[in-house]
Amino acid sequence: MDAKYCSHILKLKIPGGTSRGILTEKESFFIAIHNDGNIGLGEVGVLRGLSYDDVPELESQIAWTCKNIHLGLEELYAANVQFPSIQFAVEQAFSHLSNGFEHFSSSFTSGHSSQLINGLIWMGDFAFMRDQVSKRLSEGFTTLKMKVGAIDWHQEQSILTALRKEFTPDKLELRVDANGAFELEEAIEVSKFLVDHQVHSIEQPLPAGRDKELALAAERMHIPIALDESLIGVIDPKAKVYLLDTVKPQYIILKPSFIGGWRGADEWISIAESKGIGWWATSALESNVGLNAIAQWAFTKGNSIPQGLGTGSLFTNNIPGPYEVSGGTLKIARKVNEDWDLSAIKSIL
Repeated sequence: MDAKYCSHILKLKIPGGTSRGILTEKESFFIAIHNDGNIGLGEVGVLRGLSYDDVPELESQIAWTCKNIHLGLEELYAANVQFPSIQFAVEQAFSHLSNGFEHFSSSFTSGHSSQLINGLIWMGDFAFMRDQVSKRLSEGFTTLKMKVGAIDWHQEQSILTALRKEFTPDKLELRVDANGAFELEEAIEVSKFLVDHQVHSIEQPLPAGRDKELALAAERMHIPIALDESLIGVIDPKAKVYLLDTVKPQYIILKPSFIGGWRGADEWISIAESKGIGWWATSALESNVGLNAIAQWAFTKGNSIPQGLGTGSLFTNNIPGPYEVSGGTLKIARKVNEDWDLSAIKSIL
């Protein structure tokens, strides 16, 4: 058994605006295990400037993991505790070695079921955001997630107001994601507008790390809050319990590439559900390799909340996968293990 790795720069079709700036590309690394003629592929889905393991040592740790692939999944997962994106990649790679791209067999992977997902609205000027909204609605989405906090709040209000005039909550669910853009009192004021417009929830209204202020936000804001960035770097199970006990959010957002893959996400779910906290999963701009692994896992959880898994069509040079988005759902368009074009990473295959 041996392993190789390479990087692949995914290019966004349209620059994606967030409160942290404009994204035009996203880097992923791929690990390929070779064993008796079989290949196991996993994606290291790091997001620069946000991932806990966006550190100078990341690539050397990927190289070390490949060199020591003979240690197996359990030892490598434990050895990469400070590198959650590598943990997820080795989970994927060893699973792929055994199962191909069908990590979790289900009615979803057979094509008989689909998953509800939200449509993503990037930040930008008013015309740009309104155009995205129109496109997502024409694609059949019934849940939209809108990034807020970077452009003028009055413009963002205008978009939300226009949407609510046209679509009642039973026709369209609205979520907003602040990416930590607001201060506490500002967030509380913003939430007054949001509750009047029957917005479902707001993701990460305050910056991560301000747990006591986030606790006040969870208590005083007029709509539910969901923790996202706050989960990044929280590794010890006791620290996870402490965070949720301190903040008491209504929801948490799970990005497996940021939190130790399937195992890390499962641990968060177990803790959250024991405390009556809801959750949903989202991809973190992985290629279709990582998205495939997240979507299959998420389906097995039986969570009816629309998931954030509609990112596969964002890139000009994605690795083609078997998925399509239709009517606001993610579904398998062909057999999971058929016809994956991996030429973009052929150097490691």
